[in-house]
Amino acid sequence: MSQTKSNGTQYAQYFNLFNDLLDSKIGKALNLRKISEKVVYQATYNAMRAGNASARIFKGNTQQKPERLSPQKASDLFDLNYTEDQQMIRESLLQIATKMRAAAEKVDENFTIPDELWAEFNELNLAYLQVPEALGGMMKDKGTVTQMMIAETLAYGDLGQALAMLSHHSVLNAIVEWGSPQQQEELIPGFLNDNPVKATIAVNEPYPLFSPFKLQTKAVRNGDGYTVSGLKHNVPMAKTASYLLILAETSDKGIQALIVDANAQGLTISDDRSMGLNAAALCQVKLDNVQVHESAVLGADKGIQYDQFVSYCKLGWSALAVGCGQAVLDYVIEYCNERVAFGEPITHRQAVAFMIADIKIEVDGMRLLTQRAASKAEQGLDFSKEAYLAHLQCSDKGMQIGSNGVQLLGGHGYIRDYPVQRWYRDLRAVAVSYNGLHL
Repeated sequence: MSQTKSNGTQYAQYFNLFNDLLDSKIGKALNLRKISEKVVYQATYNAMRAGNASARIFKGNTQQKPERLSPQKASDLFDLNYTEDQQMIRESLLQIATKMRAAAEKVDENFTIPDELWAEFNELNLAYLQVPEALGGMMKDKGTVTQMMIAETLAYGDLGQALAMLSHHSVLNAIVEWGSPQQQEELIPGFLNDNPVKATIAVNEPYPLFSPFKLQTKAVRNGDGYTVSGLKHNVPMAKTASYLLILAETSDKGIQALIVDANAQGLTISDDRSMGLNAAALCQVKLDNVQVHESAVLGADKGIQYDQFVSYCKLGWSALAVGCGQAVLDYVIEYCNERVAFGEPITHRQAVAFMIADIKIEVDGMRLLTQRAASKAEQGLDFSKEAYLAHLQCSDKGMQIGSNGVQLLGGHGYIRDYPVQRWYRDLRAVAVSYNGLHL
């Protein structure tokens, strides 16, 4: 007994010394505490994966409460300026966005993002800015405006790559917002490491006049689970995903998000070539009587607030459109100032100057509406109207900006040596897609 007590005292002393090291100047400089937390979380995640490799069945204490981010203090005003922390994040992201822009045409042709770009993006550990402190993250309050800024900045580099990189972050947002305690405990650790788990959201269906509120993917109650059948398309990064959030009309709970393993029996993933977004490796997902346990409904018994889910998706796509629209504006200003015709830059021509001015006006309007919607969402207020207006503006004006960008470059705008043709193709997706993105 005395030997056991002695060992316990020694362990306590070692633990205290280790804790002191983590909080020392050297420990803080080397970020040892965060590294230590990541090691513990990775070990926990690996153990959970080993224990749940056969199926997505989420078990645990049903009395436990889920962890949620608190809304920011409500206000009728919103600041158009980013905070110092947001500016630092943006500057780091702009470095990656520059590299994304340089690799974009090759990525568009090969449908693959280089490993070094993925590694550099993962090194930012942006998932910690989405997760409550109690679950290993860094947040107490919602950071929707920050996430809007992240999406916009990455899309400034390349919209398709931004969609690919943010697809699993979108799943994480949904888990934090609506996941049950058991789902949060099992799934969130996988996002908080140097090689985060891949996951994606599947909403869109390949049917005429598609509406996210009229899904033909059905989930029929079957004992202690659901039998899911349907067809999804333009799903980003589905082939590399470990699991997918499949939005389906259930027979007893309305439209819900189902956590479905990518290797589930009856689920088939194939390439889905489209006009743009090639960097996001879009896929078609077919579900043929896929069996899903009832605990794999996101949010379990409570489920999700689907109207709010769609509004978040609209907000995410609006942020991407703003970033890509800004890229078009900056590019055509430089190009038209350098392009000389009849002895002077073509920006001296009134028609050219007015078209560039129109792009500037529309981009600013898109950003203002998107930021207003994000601000209300961050405060926990109803932002459905603002998200709808932002998405409507970004869908319409985004396509117009892309078309005008091609027009301003004349014949050059139509060939692949110049990026405006790719931006035009990518911006067309904003109006029709809800997949893969949830701010």
